Amino acid sequence: MKKAHIWLRAESKPLEERIALTPNVAQKLLQAGFKITVEESPLSAIPAQAYQEIGCDVMPAQSWQQAPKDTIILGLKELSENNWPLVHRHIHFAHVYKEQQGWQDVLRRFKTGEGELYDLEYLVDDNNRRVAAFGYWAGFAGAAVALKAFGKRQQVANNASTQDSQSVLAPLTSMPSKQALVDDVAKSLSTLARPPKVLVIGAKGRSGRGAVEMAESVGAEVTQWDMAETKIGGPFEAILDFDVLVNCVFVQEALPPFITLPMLETNGIEPRRLTIICDVSCDPYGTYNPLPIYSSCTTFDKPCLRIIEGDNPVDLIAIDHLPSLLPVESSEDFCQQLLPHLLQLDDLNLGVWQKANQIFTDKLSQV
Repeated sequence: MKKAHIWLRAESKPLEERIALTPNVAQKLLQAGFKITVEESPLSAIPAQAYQEIGCDVMPAQSWQQAPKDTIILGLKELSENNWPLVHRHIHFAHVYKEQQGWQDVLRRFKTGEGELYDLEYLVDDNNRRVAAFGYWAGFAGAAVALKAFGKRQQVANNASTQDSQSVLAPLTSMPSKQALVDDVAKSLSTLARPPKVLVIGAKGRSGRGAVEMAESVGAEVTQWDMAETKIGGPFEAILDFDVLVNCVFVQEALPPFITLPMLETNGIEPRRLTIICDVSCDPYGTYNPLPIYSSCTTFDKPCLRIIEGDNPVDLIAIDHLPSLLPVESSEDFCQQLLPHLLQLDDLNLGVWQKANQIFTDKLSQV
């Protein structure tokens, strides 16, 4: 039986350096008989030459549109916004199943072109647990960025009211390793008189564990909340007593808000301690957002958004591709998790692929 043709497309999201297929995983797929084409990408942390050296075909960026119809197009982040029909089978994080902004337009392109979507977020096992995820790295990077922002805020605390959000945190660039990132954050906090108090919500999940590990590695005082602490439903006034909030909750249904803008605007009898929020879950466009305090994501170029002005401002970080801060390590880990299922791509009617396709079919019926 002829093996499937997998086409690794170049990412179009700005500053997205991760990749959905690393060379060591690609080599195992080649050895199993798959054909692999890799697009050249100026963004990727791994050059196309590394794939060419192991036997992959290399093509220019965005040439997948001319690939044979039976080719499987593999990527990470959502496709660029266009309106032409999608005729291929696509594997990537589409961000359309929670009725995010523009979700119907995306699915309509699949419907018109008779293509199919296998959303990486919805590849789940028999226990409905995701088989491959960047969650740990998102939490680790999110806590790192939040703590860097907190360190910078404390350095300019005496002049905080005149500092805008972009003065708090300069544009971010990727780091070569976890340890390099830990060292960088530790340096940002080294002059503080006390360790920051950090609250991680969703601490028992993949993202939460990453956030807790990062915060503890630089000496922060970490409090962990999970389902037991949040089951009564928010808002939670206690959140205001922490310096930094890192939200790592994976939400699949509407929840009462954890915090609200009026809570942040009112200091009460005691001044609000909370000054930095990082929403690792980062879904401001849907109805499931437990932090309804912002309406658009931030970026590596502009990582902070000031949501409360005045003498005690609050800055928010909501970057939807945080693992790109550690693109090589996060990609290698993710692709190793995904490998057993990539080896089953000959039959998309089995296992996690069949389940993902059923979700796609169900959502497509709503368009």
